[in-house]
Parts: sequence; structure tokens; C-alpha cells
Amino acid sequence: MAADVYAAYPHSGRGGWSWYTGSAGWMYRAGLEYILGFQKNGDTIIMDPCIPQKWKEYAIQYKFIDTMYDIRVENPQGLNKGVKRISLDGELSEGNRIPLVNDGKSHEVLVVMGL
Repeated sequence: MAADVYAAYPHSGRGGWSWYTGSAGWMYRAGLEYILGFQKNGDTIIMDPCIPQKWKEYAIQYKFIDTMYDIRVENPQGLNKGVKRISLDGELSEGNRIPLVNDGKSHEVLVVMGL
């Protein structure tokens, strides 16, 4: 991620100032929110992954104040997008939302992609 791209010879097309603080932060956010689909909104996580079909699963650990959320995303059908169900500690969640609580415990989240 380059901050500037040179237009003058002999460096035409080359990028400079790569991965400086601003661009690194935006790339991290783009990967987390728009590829892995992890979007925090207040006391809720919205999961909406858009991943390569080859990815069969991935995991995210998220600490909300004193509480750890272990999120596992499974992609058994090899899809790019679509959430079939989400469970929090074995209980189904509404839609693609995960409610966050600060109870100091560890919570298991399973996101299953599908149609």
C-alpha cells in the first residue's frame, strides 16, 4: 500500500512511503471487516465474511474488555459469502449478530457459512 506513486522518469509507476501508519491501519481494517467479515458495532459483532472459496475455516480471538471471544468460521460448502448460522456457547444467535457482554468469561462462537 503506497502513500504516493511517482509519475516522473526514471521512477514512473513506483510507489513510495509504503505501509506507513495510515495505510497499514486502513489495510488492516479492510482485511478484518471486509474479508474476514468481523465488524464491531457498539456491543455487537456482525459477521459477514467474503473469503476465497478455498478457505475451509479460520479463527479470530477477540477480547471485549475482560471477556474473550473465540470465533471460528467454517466454510464447508466452499463459498465466498453467506452465513447459514451462528452459535454463541452452543445457542443459536439471531441473524449474523453476536451480542457482547463483559462477564469476564470465555465464549465460543461458531459461524457456519452456507446458503
